[in-house]
Amino acid sequence: MKLVLLDDDVTLTRTLCRRLEGLGHQVKSYNEAVSPDLLVAEQADCYLLDLRFGTASGLDYVAPLRQQLPFCRIVLLTGYASITTAVQAVKAGADDYLTKPVDFATLTQALSGQGSQTAANEADVLSTDQLEWEHIQRVLEQHQGNISQTAKALAMHRRTLQRKLQKHRP
Repeated sequence: MKLVLLDDDVTLTRTLCRRLEGLGHQVKSYNEAVSPDLLVAEQADCYLLDLRFGTASGLDYVAPLRQQLPFCRIVLLTGYASITTAVQAVKAGADDYLTKPVDFATLTQALSGQGSQTAANEADVLSTDQLEWEHIQRVLEQHQGNISQTAKALAMHRRTLQRKLQKHRP
């Protein structure tokens, strides 16, 4: 199978390429935003797209890929999972939506089309605590790590936010 990876995490991309090539796949990777036409020109069987990389979004590639290559698999991978982006991805034409860190077996199933995250068992679905943690991390990042501004944006007391941040990711 021919795969194209688009992710700004060079270490992750290098590791995935090595492991997927070890399974006999032909893999091409990009660590910077490229034009949708370049990805379409690859004529890959499957595309693994990072949801957020730099100022770009993997969502921007889904519709052009789906339109030009209706039978390819499109999998979005993100460390910033949310219900909103999952819905946007599926509506745009993505076949699957996975969260980082992802189990390699789950990833290979999604790439091959044998398993779908949308039909996954309950253990693979994010809990409300995990969704809250991800949301807090996004808002904290938007405020450049400023606890007071983040707490204000979340309508939360600063000390409550600090306690939540001291806990490990659920």
